[in-house]
Amino acid sequence: MNSRNYLLLTVLLATIVSGAVLAACSSETRLPRLSGNAVILAFGDSLTYGTGAEAGESYPAVLEKMIRIRVVNAGVPGEVTAEGLSRLPEVLAREKPALVVLCHGGNDLLRRLDPRQTARHIQAMIRLSREKGADVVLVAVPSMGISLAPPPMYREIAGSLSLPLEEKALSAVLSDASLKSDYIHPNAAGYRRLAEAIAGLLKKTGAID
Repeated sequence: MNSRNYLLLTVLLATIVSGAVLAACSSETRLPRLSGNAVILAFGDSLTYGTGAEAGESYPAVLEKMIRIRVVNAGVPGEVTAEGLSRLPEVLAREKPALVVLCHGGNDLLRRLDPRQTARHIQAMIRLSREKGADVVLVAVPSMGISLAPPPMYREIAGSLSLPLEEKALSAVLSDASLKSDYIHPNAAGYRRLAEAIAGLLKKTGAID
């Protein structure tokens, strides 16, 4: 093996190992158990707000009924992560959540904003939430392309900050025409699938029974 091929192999192996470590960190993270009077803050854009479904059919509304813990819908359609970061402190101060479910970045992807800046905004929102005493669960948003796969930044953020990540549900929903209201939004059935996935992750992490 020549030196060039050896270098390429070394870089490839390092990338694989790094990805495995990041995945392990996020998948094994445990959360404190939520009390019955805890507040969960669902923070994000139109995917959190529930665009494409009727009132009461958004994923936060469905999740609240599933787990019987209050879930505040703090979704703003059209919002980019810079705006979300600016809005978050006031919402945290008002709601005082024990847990934040963060689903943001979709509009950044649609507008082709700098992914490095998007990642920094998401990281800042996570740190801000933690500073205010809230744990965080991250929901990955897929890129609008053939594969509908989430950008690597979501897994990288979850791994580096050791927080639970739901990275499959939205991709699965938005790849199924029967679960969509339009090109980028679920319908009521799609939001229910997302709520089920988040509830499953909360159970896996120990946040709920």
